[in-house]
Amino acid sequence: MKIRLVVSRERYEEIARELKEKGIEIDDSADLMISEALKSADFLSVREAKEEGERRHVPVEDIICIESFGHTVEVRCTDGVYQTTDRLYQLMMLLDQKQFIRISNSVIVNRKQIQHISPTFSQKFILTLKDGTRVDVTRSYYNEFKRIIGI
Repeated sequence: MKIRLVVSRERYEEIARELKEKGIEIDDSADLMISEALKSADFLSVREAKEEGERRHVPVEDIICIESFGHTVEVRCTDGVYQTTDRLYQLMMLLDQKQFIRISNSVIVNRKQIQHISPTFSQKFILTLKDGTRVDVTRSYYNEFKRIIGI
């Protein structure tokens, strides 16, 4: 049996060791996941965007935004672009809801990475992120975005 382990860094090694002793394999691409209750993830499991290489863990504080392009989900970080097999709704369950905001059906942003918010005439916002990326807050997420940001 393969399980993905999404727990704090402090507990990861201890839990992984116990699961391995019981014959359970830790695999970051497994469909079955164990996570701590009411605890947001400290890192995400990703792989290089252009390769099928080995997976690595990126700290969530390094994430600028996460964008879905069809079946491909890209995680844009301060040190590069990666891919994940998780869907956006799964990622929103893993991430801290106070730090990450869903702004459209295909984009999640780290609110600490928002540099500028530009309103438009059609109940939308255009966000400029610290790395220069521009993303739209769509009309369906407009009111929720305003509530979360406090504008």
